[in-house]
Amino acid sequence: MVATEARGELARNAIGLREVLFQSITHMAPGAAVAFSIIVGANFAAGALPLSILFALVGCLFVAISIGQLAKHLPSAAGFATYASRGLHPTVGFMVAWGYALAEALVAPLLYLIFANVVAGTLVAEYGWSYDTWWPIAAVVAAVLVLLFGWFGIRLSAGAGTLLGLFEIVVFAALAVWMILKAGGDNTLSVFGTSYATAEGFGGINGVIAGSVFAILAFIGFEAAAPLAEEARNPGRTVRIAVVASAVMIGAFYVLTTYAATVFFGPERFGEFPTYGEGNPWQQLGRDVWGGAWVLVFTAIIISAVANSNASANATTRTWYALGRNRILVGMLAKTHPRWQSPYVAVVVQFVLALAVALPLGFIYNPLTAFGLVGTMVTAVIILIYMLLNLACIGFYLRERRSEFNVVLHLILPVLGVLAFIPAIMVALGVGQNLFSFINFITPLTYPLNLAGPVVAGWLLLGLLYMLYLYITGHGDRARALNQLYVSDGPTAPSPRSPDQGVASTTTPTSA
Repeated sequence: MVATEARGELARNAIGLREVLFQSITHMAPGAAVAFSIIVGANFAAGALPLSILFALVGCLFVAISIGQLAKHLPSAAGFATYASRGLHPTVGFMVAWGYALAEALVAPLLYLIFANVVAGTLVAEYGWSYDTWWPIAAVVAAVLVLLFGWFGIRLSAGAGTLLGLFEIVVFAALAVWMILKAGGDNTLSVFGTSYATAEGFGGINGVIAGSVFAILAFIGFEAAAPLAEEARNPGRTVRIAVVASAVMIGAFYVLTTYAATVFFGPERFGEFPTYGEGNPWQQLGRDVWGGAWVLVFTAIIISAVANSNASANATTRTWYALGRNRILVGMLAKTHPRWQSPYVAVVVQFVLALAVALPLGFIYNPLTAFGLVGTMVTAVIILIYMLLNLACIGFYLRERRSEFNVVLHLILPVLGVLAFIPAIMVALGVGQNLFSFINFITPLTYPLNLAGPVVAGWLLLGLLYMLYLYITGHGDRARALNQLYVSDGPTAPSPRSPDQGVASTTTPTSA
């Protein structure tokens, strides 16, 4: 048997369904998402924010099913890149890999900004300490914690994610139920309509769609189980269940918590909610409802931020590992630690890059505004990838698994998934009324959030130029290598494609 560290492999069969499920759950950062990502949408959807959550949930469920169907046969650390490559074309797979490498790398810094804001804000409120001094210190502390989790391997990292994820969910769910009970006669299902979508310039369905962009940001992460396929037991089944189950479970959690906050605070004035409690409204709700026990909410938020950063770092480093292995990125990223089998070079690079994004943007704007900007960039890229993965599901089952093709699973749901994300991607990229005069239900985001479109477009253009360079210089095989699988999933492992399809696919045993 060849030692895994000598071949630069990840730890095979190291984690099971529980850890993979919580990789997706903690990547969604239920606590931090409720406390910050979702409430940014209140600036646009106001008291109709619960309806924005439902819009996002439906769209994400469609893509979760498509991802699950692809994961069933394509276990790969390259995840989405392999799915798109096999289902559509290697060039599409390359662009998905390029986009995902950026989007995932930005998730950790945006969570460091949340961690920094909550910690520094609390120190100001409780002790009068300087916010400007402590937020960058807190951001660095969060980054160091995630660095340590990643360095010591997937077992420690995923195990920590499970414990952290359970705590944040229990605290926020308990507070939500408490608020619903205290709201009493103010409970109303009208918040699931458009009557309370009254934000200036974003009235009615405009506000609901704009709010759904940040609801989608809160959902991003249900797919994060995919890059762990090479380290999971029975990855075809494990990843498929984790992706769909996490979207359903946390979607229900978001509906519960957002509904509770809306009816307790008051839907008619919910547009003011993001500024409540000096920009930390859920912590203030904890004070209002639980008194001194607000510290549980504070703890849940910072735990959620760390857990999400940890999960996103796992997905980022595994994606970089796969791209380094295929020589799309530098080969050093594919090096693994001789003892912990972690992609330690990628872990260190992720640590440095995350701080290089979080700290400058936090100083240029402020942590919360920087969070909104980075979050919009991430959302724009991920929505584009989600739409492509729906199409890849159709292509893969028509081309490689025709005998298993199901009209509902492999055609109708993926098409609905693409259609569901069109309004949100137009808002995130800043197109709509200013591009298509007949569209009157899309209102672009405001500055600086509207910078996301040009940044994303620039990154994708750079990726396109790099891909053309690889093909022109005779290195197109690096993009085509994204088709390859490096683990077998027993009877469900995909069969190699025929030579006339122009794509090589090999399943390399985990030991030789």
